[in-house]
Amino acid sequence: MSGNTLTTNSTLQCPHGGSVQIISTNARVTADEGFVALATDTFIISGCPFQIPAVPSPIPSPCIQVMWTVPDTRNMINGTASLSQSSIGLCMSATGIPQGPVSVVNTQTRARSN
Repeated sequence: MSGNTLTTNSTLQCPHGGSVQIISTNARVTADEGFVALATDTFIISGCPFQIPAVPSPIPSPCIQVMWTVPDTRNMINGTASLSQSSIGLCMSATGIPQGPVSVVNTQTRARSN
């Protein structure tokens, strides 16, 4: 694992300031009271204000989810790669267009198995 572990308590944002909610299927391994995030978990973005400039009016194209392209392949939980601060994720629009990288604002540092 490179960098600090991402958990359900971590703070992530899209490049436009939208908030990312982590919905994890991991119910076993925690770090600082949050479940460790997995590459296969659901990452929902809300509050993204992004719009594509268009004439005569802009077209709404907010980020709605994160797709992870580079997880931590050395750390597995139940056969699934975990995520850390150095993992690479792309924020995606509803039409599947990449909008930019996810920003990791806050992570957890200690892990334990329940």
